[in-house]
Amino acid sequence: MEFGIGIPTAGDSWKVAQRAEELGFTHAWFYDTQMLVADPFVAMGGAALKTSRIRLGTGVLVPTNRIPAVTAAGFATLNAMAPGRIDFGVGTGFSARRAMGLGAMKLADMEEYIRVVYALLNGETTEAEVDPGVRKKIRFLNPELGLINIKDPVRLHISALGPKGRQMTARHGAAWKTVMSGVDDGLAALRGMQKTWTDSGRAAGDLYASAWVWGCLLRDGETLDSPRVRAEAGPRAAVLLHRAADVDMEGWLNTSPVPDSVKAVLQGYVEAARKFEPADARYLMNHTGHCVAIKPEEERFISAELIRQTTFTGTEQDIKQRIEAMRDGGLSQLVIPIVPGHESAIEDWGRIAKAFH
Repeated sequence: MEFGIGIPTAGDSWKVAQRAEELGFTHAWFYDTQMLVADPFVAMGGAALKTSRIRLGTGVLVPTNRIPAVTAAGFATLNAMAPGRIDFGVGTGFSARRAMGLGAMKLADMEEYIRVVYALLNGETTEAEVDPGVRKKIRFLNPELGLINIKDPVRLHISALGPKGRQMTARHGAAWKTVMSGVDDGLAALRGMQKTWTDSGRAAGDLYASAWVWGCLLRDGETLDSPRVRAEAGPRAAVLLHRAADVDMEGWLNTSPVPDSVKAVLQGYVEAARKFEPADARYLMNHTGHCVAIKPEEERFISAELIRQTTFTGTEQDIKQRIEAMRDGGLSQLVIPIVPGHESAIEDWGRIAKAFH
């Protein structure tokens, strides 16, 4: 099994990618959440120049953030800087779109976006929407000049949490990405993808599956509510709070499991979120710090139980046993997101990854 690092994109993200490569991580994934982090293509360019082996990918790109021609040019540019090391991770935009008060984009629109990007990367002439309501034929006009690289493949990874998304993944023969809280929900999602994959006629061994999981390795005597644990694992725990408030504010679907033991905490946050300002854009406060930090307004809701239910937080032996279960279930890659200001956590996870090499 391989190990990747999730990077909240910043101007100096190349440092994290560089260290991840030194520690033996195979992938570095850069967030594409424009209202929360920096631009992934710029940061990946820096990482491309500072690394030589680790794969660099969008984790995950949101199609509505840029037209497909721009995305294709971005990947072709990165592919010239790091030939054969670029991955196109893509999803419907839970974080990036909700941070602007929008729900996820339609899967059909994402699939059309993927089609156009790969048509361009394959050197084809294709028709695409280049302005609202305007479709034109487009292609890379002079790739032979060497300004970009469309010779080396860019691998497609689709973030798919539901059955239709899994079907799309199988249809394209793409790698699959998901987010997990624990072993049980992670294995259930993985089995669902494996079944969809083989039902589509594809060989079971051809599925490349990766799962993102936040967490913290406990030190001797450390508890789940210690300041360090809350800082490293708390941002993931807070996602469940944000999702609960999204349902209350906008009626958006919550795709994360909600254990009975944390329902009261979630309801408390929902009630607090009803007072967020401005009243006509409460999503702004709700998604502040999403996946990257705990905001003051949610500090009191980040309980030890919420962290236990939503993250891989435990002793080193405990974490290794959880990872073994995922590996034995067929997981190809475990992605560990790093929280800003706590980049040193990569050393702990590097030690874990080394044990599985």
